[in-house]
Amino acid sequence: MKDRKLINWLGLTGLIALISYAAAVIFSPLAFPGYNWMAQAVSDLSAETAPSRALWNQLAALYGQCSVVCVTCVSVFVSAKRISSKLFRAGIHLFTAMNWVSSVGYSMFPLADSGKEIASFQEIMHMVVTVLVVLLSVASLVLMIIAGFRANGSRAIGIWAAIALAMMLVGAIGQGAVPPEYFGIVERFSVFAAVGFTAVLGCYLFGGFRKLPIQL
Repeated sequence: MKDRKLINWLGLTGLIALISYAAAVIFSPLAFPGYNWMAQAVSDLSAETAPSRALWNQLAALYGQCSVVCVTCVSVFVSAKRISSKLFRAGIHLFTAMNWVSSVGYSMFPLADSGKEIASFQEIMHMVVTVLVVLLSVASLVLMIIAGFRANGSRAIGIWAAIALAMMLVGAIGQGAVPPEYFGIVERFSVFAAVGFTAVLGCYLFGGFRKLPIQL
């Protein structure tokens, strides 16, 4: 405890982000009459015309900021301490970039209308941001999985990254495979994958990544 620095304590922001996001996903539908969580996307809750937008913004107020703070601190820490391999650190940096793109991109281009067909420039840009977030997420997790299962890598983080990637794939594949009335269920696997993995990295940062090798 005595050798834990401020940057380590900031790892707890990852857990705060997860709690904030989960609260928004669970309780925002209460302010959205007729919302069907099994069929509708999470982003419908925060759409500009959604009746639940105000409640979503309150409950998710700490989600975006805490996620960015957490992964940025993780990036700084693993770089400064030269934690694990270059491949692992590259994965961390891509995951950090994904969080920045998500935070800034979705703030600039929120979904204009819940449940509406994607047509306007703002809605198209919202989807572009989504594509970038998915690509950066997959690339970063794949790098951390490979790094984790190499010799002298962090197998535990590799396993966590594999779980997160599996959740994203379940969401991506499931959305096209399941009936429309179950779209929201599989979509939630994807949306919780990134924020959940952010919380995991935050816990490692809080512990100082002590069990990971240092590359000189």
